[in-house]
Amino acid sequence: MSANSATLKSKEELIEKWGKPEVITGSEMLLRSLLLEGVDCVFGYPGGAVLYIYDAMYGFDDFNHLLTRHEQGAIHAADGYARSTGKVGVCIATSGPGATNLVTGIATAYMDSVPLVVITGNVATSLIGTDAFQEADIVGITMPITKHSYLIRDVEDLPRIIHEAFHIANTGRKGPVLIDVPKDISALKGLFQPSNDVSLRGYNPTVNPNKHQVDKMVRAIEEAERPIILAGGGVVYSGAHEELYEFITKTGIPTTTTLLGLGGFPSGHELHMGMPGMHGTWTANTTIQNADLLINIGARFDDRVTGKLAGFAPKAKIVHIDIDPAEIGKNVPTDIPIVGDVKAVLQQANAVAKYAGKADAWRAQIQEWKAEKPFKYLDSDAELKPQWVVSMIHETTKGEAIVTTDVGQHQMWAAQYYPFNKPRSWVTSGGLGTMGFGFPSAIGAQMGNPGRTVVSINGDGGMQMCAQELAICAINNIPVKVAILNNQVLGMVRQWQELIYDNRYSHIDLSGSPDFVKLAEAYGVKAFRASNKEEARSAWEQALAHPGPAVVEFVVRKHENVYPMVTQGSTIDQMIMGDAE
Repeated sequence: MSANSATLKSKEELIEKWGKPEVITGSEMLLRSLLLEGVDCVFGYPGGAVLYIYDAMYGFDDFNHLLTRHEQGAIHAADGYARSTGKVGVCIATSGPGATNLVTGIATAYMDSVPLVVITGNVATSLIGTDAFQEADIVGITMPITKHSYLIRDVEDLPRIIHEAFHIANTGRKGPVLIDVPKDISALKGLFQPSNDVSLRGYNPTVNPNKHQVDKMVRAIEEAERPIILAGGGVVYSGAHEELYEFITKTGIPTTTTLLGLGGFPSGHELHMGMPGMHGTWTANTTIQNADLLINIGARFDDRVTGKLAGFAPKAKIVHIDIDPAEIGKNVPTDIPIVGDVKAVLQQANAVAKYAGKADAWRAQIQEWKAEKPFKYLDSDAELKPQWVVSMIHETTKGEAIVTTDVGQHQMWAAQYYPFNKPRSWVTSGGLGTMGFGFPSAIGAQMGNPGRTVVSINGDGGMQMCAQELAICAINNIPVKVAILNNQVLGMVRQWQELIYDNRYSHIDLSGSPDFVKLAEAYGVKAFRASNKEEARSAWEQALAHPGPAVVEFVVRKHENVYPMVTQGSTIDQMIMGDAE
């Protein structure tokens, strides 16, 4: 599986090859600099302002580029690559509409702290500000949703800027960095000298925590009778899953993982309570509301987790560990703030942490709650239930797949019924909630993890937003397995309209959607349809056995809801439990 026949070389080999200063074009500098950063796949779509860059790719066998069918597909693929590998994702688009088509993907990565380097073309420097053909101020447009932006003015700045961009994107609180390259800069020649050093005044993220603050947390644990850990995406992004496991097993503190934190701590562990918040477990939400100590590790107290802020964790002393000081105290008042990289904080804490000895009764109570109130649904042999489908996917992949999702009911069912035991196995749009994200992000995850099974679980709404990327799966034999939970409706919107808007169903009917089997086959992708359990299992097993990409359309119950559910304006212990209760 590859986008082309590129044979990747090590950085040492490339430095040896390009070690001597050489006069080359800006486009050649750009490609060489990306390879020196260890980039093994770039996702993109050409256009007029980047033609010199694409011309430099011609015959450049070291460079691996995957041509998507839409710029949004390119940036979501780069995002999925980054989340699943821990590397920086890279995409390229042309000026004007090409660049603006990236905006949703940039915002998606920014909200979820995903490291991307986004390269856009621009009109020539002499035309900037003249409303030239396909000109857009993409630096200005994306300023609120990028970690940093560059507009290249001098061709010889390119190696330094690319090196800085990767450093900024993948350090501190990670995020997208934009590099805007005017067309004439990409054509100009200059002296290429690889950049190895970074010196940025004013950018020095705090990695190592204040020891006194860590000691305060340790003392609070020793005194607590009802402690709880809320682990977020920061655990995964910092590579701190082993340190978190040691911390939890050493202290014995029950733990809940946020939507983006899933996989940061094994779902099957006895101290894991599942996901908290709007569609979280009864145990996690009840535990938060009764805790006397809540340790937030790399989560940002998102409103989907906290519910009504005024009633969130009302009995708890709050410890908040985060690399971004702006997050601490932003939503929830913090008693013990700890600024630093999660991995470094936990390493320091593990050296001195002790078992929470006063919490034995609390741990016993939580085990009772877990047994009494697991996720439940009313199964059916007459209709295919989406929860059953997700559980079947988990069973047949043995829980070892990388799972990506779009946004909506299927996303929550995947989070609830596909337990994760490894980090970077779960790829989903959390903060922005971007429909269209699920399928192209799976392509990026598969490119970054060619030896693993990648499953993309989608709804029939979101699948249509980037379905054109089926073409590149077929052409490049990218073996993503796509599960479409087709309920012929915008499911989560329908659920809200049922429960909150008194069954006033407004503009949610997707029954005119295409025949997904025929659509996939039109792109050259193997496809199946299932409407009962026997068909579902058979179709899915055939899809998994197929060596290339495959799509399975599961025709599921239209009026199925995601439970538990906490409505907006409620505290997280005010849960609607659903029909199964």
